[in-house]
Amino acid sequence: MLFRSQRTLKETANQTDPDASRLTRMHERCTGLAPRPEELSLLREALSAFRQRFKAAPEDASKLITVGDAPIDSSIDAPELASWTMMASSIFNLYRTTTQE
Repeated sequence: MLFRSQRTLKETANQTDPDASRLTRMHERCTGLAPRPEELSLLREALSAFRQRFKAAPEDASKLITVGDAPIDSSIDAPELASWTMMASSIFNLYRTTTQE
């Protein structure tokens, strides 16, 4: 998840609304579909909640992004990277992302 979140943050986003641009791109990569407007709204709310949580507890953000072996891009703020890592995890866990038999 860390790699996907770092990749998303490093890409050029629509400067008018970079969060929407990045959330849409991440959703499309994971599901093959653009999020519907109501889904994008929910994704924005989740991102905002993760940002508040990790800005209030930066040590938790650092702990989260150091799990695993992926190299960490030190140019990205730890709370921001942790927030996007949680978004990647959330999108990967959507019902439409998982394979159903």
